[in-house]
Amino acid sequence: MTMKKINAFEQGEAILKTLSKGAFLTTAADGKQNTMTIGWGSLGFKWGQPTFTVMVRQSRYTKELIDANPEFTVSFPVKEGFAQALGLCGSKSGRDLDKFAAAGLTTVAGETVSVPVIKGCGLHLECKIVEQYTMAEDKFDKELCDKWYANKDWHTCYTGVITAAYVEEA
Repeated sequence: MTMKKINAFEQGEAILKTLSKGAFLTTAADGKQNTMTIGWGSLGFKWGQPTFTVMVRQSRYTKELIDANPEFTVSFPVKEGFAQALGLCGSKSGRDLDKFAAAGLTTVAGETVSVPVIKGCGLHLECKIVEQYTMAEDKFDKELCDKWYANKDWHTCYTGVITAAYVEEA
């Protein structure tokens, strides 16, 4: 398997379309790695650089790892066959099991970060965090707050500069 470098913005439609169905946010720190399913994120341009922003709830194991190592990857399953893995990785905690083994996922080392990507997904971003903030009720729309944060389990938003973007080639 070889990786072909791409311009993330040229794949923006594929990124957003796939994200709405689920993608894998992967983190690694202190010899541990974890992946979780995300359905929200933002492809953008900040500080003169391409960026991707992910949101991780305070209660998630992924937050512990991403706070310990400010890097992440997002693997977008543009190829078929990942529905069950997305379901498992979105419903189980990496504190309790090895999600990679349980979901039958294989990792490949990142090219510019110490976090792997998930082999076979087809489209990958590698990111180094340059901004993070925790959402706050007093700075958030009340209707959305009531709908998404009734239990006050706020997201931390992590904006990462995209250090590598690529697609898998056979």
